[in-house]
Amino acid sequence: MKRKLEDVDAVEKPSSSSSSSSSSIIATSMNTTDIVLQTSSPKLSQKQDYIFHGGRRHVRPYYFEFISHVNKRWTGKTIVDLFADEFKGRPRDYYVGAVKCGRIKVDGETVPLSYIVKSSQKITHFVHRHEPPVMTDDVEILVKEDDVVTVCKPASVPVHPCGQYRKNTVVGILDAEHDLGPLFPIHRLDRLVSGLLIIARTAAKADFFRKQIEGGMVKKRYIAKVIGVFPEDEKVVDANINYNGSEGRSTAEDANSSGGDKKVKGKPACTKFTRIDTNGTHSLVLCEPVTGRTHQIRVHLQYTGHPIANDPLYLNQQVDNLETKIAKRIDADERKMASPNDYVYSSEDFSIDPMCTNCPKLIPQGYEEHDEALWLHCVRYSGTGWEYECPYPSWASL
Repeated sequence: MKRKLEDVDAVEKPSSSSSSSSSSIIATSMNTTDIVLQTSSPKLSQKQDYIFHGGRRHVRPYYFEFISHVNKRWTGKTIVDLFADEFKGRPRDYYVGAVKCGRIKVDGETVPLSYIVKSSQKITHFVHRHEPPVMTDDVEILVKEDDVVTVCKPASVPVHPCGQYRKNTVVGILDAEHDLGPLFPIHRLDRLVSGLLIIARTAAKADFFRKQIEGGMVKKRYIAKVIGVFPEDEKVVDANINYNGSEGRSTAEDANSSGGDKKVKGKPACTKFTRIDTNGTHSLVLCEPVTGRTHQIRVHLQYTGHPIANDPLYLNQQVDNLETKIAKRIDADERKMASPNDYVYSSEDFSIDPMCTNCPKLIPQGYEEHDEALWLHCVRYSGTGWEYECPYPSWASL
């Protein structure tokens, strides 16, 4: 199956040389937006793939084969320079060793360190893969029908395999714990956002939802907990969203501010906001996005002067960051979470790979350990002839 995404930089396809427990990824440019999910095993994940430690769900490290095809920018580089320049997550010495021992191959053959790659050649990289942990909240099934399943997605868990995540995803966890697959997610929720996620169980049902979404027939509702007293009357924000991929954040610009030589950047975006409640410090706000841009609700709330109260990416500079720190501390205390670095290696959990740059640690290098649940939650999706809802989270009480 194919689905267009905005935050994926790889295409997954099966490899004839993969083991029965792994699949492979064809890594292309950072702008690649199509993903094809297939595995040589009918199951993506199994219950025994997970380790629970310190309030986090970890994945037992496993062997995995990445496959890439040489693009125009890579052509003419040595095999070692290619990896050292393009994939900076590991040191150059690692790539030297990987080429020497055959973990990195070109067209299925071991090559010398000085080998210069040519356009369209296939490069394989066999790795010991470590995934980042996620919070341990259950992926609660809300509705289970023959062709649809809806769940309450916990914050911190990606919807589908992407980037560093494969088994630690909603799709992977549902496969492991409920034997549900294949699955076809029909809409996105950012990794730190929680709430309703609708997943088709057949390609035909996925196409049914897709047509309604693309036709503008689907209404979406979220709730957010924001800073300050949000205006009592309904507020409509009509401001273009300009997403900066290198910074991983969006900005908003008034759609009516163009004039003369000035041109409004970004894509048209509109969100309706209605205050549900306030206690003078925070407000609970109903958010109804008319369009679906990256971080649209978060940046439109910032645009109103009332950003999500624990959103460090879009908190206004004049807002005291102490409030965010307090919110994070409360959340962490409630979960009684330990640092992922507190994990002590046990041979019963997994075997150490002598070449792996992450072992004996369980988490991958460079992982930001302070994931928190963003105070933004999807509560309802509705279209022609259907409607699905999700309960409010615990933080939605003032």
